[in-house]
Amino acid sequence: MQRHAGAASQSGMSYGYSGPPCPAPFNLAAHVLAAGARTPGKLALDWIGRARWTFEELTADILGTATGLARLTAPGDMILLRLGNTPDFPIAYLAALAADRVPIPTSAALTEAEVTTMTQGLPITLTLRDPEVACPDHLKQLDIESLRALRAEPPAPFTQGDPERLGYVVFTSGTSGTARAVAHAHRAIWARQMMMDGWYGLKPDDRVLHAGAFNWTYTLGTGLMDPWTRGATALIPPPGTAPADLPALLAETGATIFAAAPGVYRQALRGPVPALPALRHGLSAGEKLPEATRAAWQEATGTPIFEAFGMSECSTFISGSPTRPAAPGTLGAPQPGRAVAILGPDGQVPPGTQGTIAVHRSDPGLMLGYLNAPEETAARMQGDWFLTGDTGTEDQKGFIRFDARADDMMNAGGYRVSPLEVEAALSGAPGVSAVACTEVQVKSDASVIAAFYTAAHALDESILRAYAERKLARYKHPRLYVHVSALPTGANGKILRRALREEWKARN
Repeated sequence: MQRHAGAASQSGMSYGYSGPPCPAPFNLAAHVLAAGARTPGKLALDWIGRARWTFEELTADILGTATGLARLTAPGDMILLRLGNTPDFPIAYLAALAADRVPIPTSAALTEAEVTTMTQGLPITLTLRDPEVACPDHLKQLDIESLRALRAEPPAPFTQGDPERLGYVVFTSGTSGTARAVAHAHRAIWARQMMMDGWYGLKPDDRVLHAGAFNWTYTLGTGLMDPWTRGATALIPPPGTAPADLPALLAETGATIFAAAPGVYRQALRGPVPALPALRHGLSAGEKLPEATRAAWQEATGTPIFEAFGMSECSTFISGSPTRPAAPGTLGAPQPGRAVAILGPDGQVPPGTQGTIAVHRSDPGLMLGYLNAPEETAARMQGDWFLTGDTGTEDQKGFIRFDARADDMMNAGGYRVSPLEVEAALSGAPGVSAVACTEVQVKSDASVIAAFYTAAHALDESILRAYAERKLARYKHPRLYVHVSALPTGANGKILRRALREEWKARN
């Protein structure tokens, strides 16, 4: 994907990223740790009740690990992260980047079969492995204890270079049912400063508590790297913390910002909510925040939730913020400096007209492209614009309303999931003759993945659930199994998942 400083529309207006350019030479990890170097004794990470790191200690562990990884691999080598919900994950991730290796963070929930399929064809040199996390045996591995021992190595220097060079790879579910490898440059971190001002209102004295796991990219960015980039403190709950216990943890730790997926907010409100005098606001991303959840949180805590919209290919780029709250019913506005447009078939559409939400290729947060898939990358472009696949409408004040996904992608707790992937996994279940999956609403503020299947008779759900457990990461599991006499199809034989959603809504 070639990058440009900007582009001109037919009306002559100039579009493109309008923030300061990313410095060169550049290293992502060096950028993240620079503020901490000015306050070495300040608390950088509090793994609540487990361990703490000052910025000096965190940097030492990262750069020691970088020395070890540099000895075991060559510049540009790909390193797969199969690590659990521990600080080993961000330390290894930043260490690889510091040494100019390419980390590939993956969810610990993935099964061995899923990891095998996702990584097929990728030149992975080394896998960092927690024995509790599923991983193909054919990959060369460094076990968790050996990885931790690397922290004692002498510190490596940050390897500086072209900010456009490949930095890291993340996976996103594709409409084809196959996870796509999304390649990002080192300069992707530079774009996140637009989020710090245009979403977080992040300050160096903030204490940011993120409810997600270390190995979730939402946590890795919003909960860890962004606070560290500003010299703020990251707070991460210990594994197994129930959402209902989070409000008490916010009070105990004096958190000033809380970040979570919408479902976590909803569950957190089920328990008692103490006074939270230090909390300034919450952050939400990953899926649409129900208005009922937003209102309930505001009433219970006296603080607002600022929502953001984004995707693996460009992180978040539309949001509300403390200085510019989103207009009711909208996602918010493009973050300052971002180049975002609503496009129709012939280009940008006027306010009030529905179209596809798009990001200009000059945005430093936009991916380099889908790895080893130039045709698929090109298919997502319309001139100089990357098409998100989601439709929206911009109002006269620049706020954008989310209208719908242009495809059948599902959302499970903040993860985008392809129905084709789940359908392919379930198609071999005993007794199932055909299956279609879609997201259905079960409450005004909650939706789940549902599997509609045909069979000679209704099947035992426990058997179907056990089958799914062997094939799919937990967040991809259907929560509902619905026996139907036939699946609705169009004239071309394609399954009409929208019809399934409408039929479910009518019946429930």
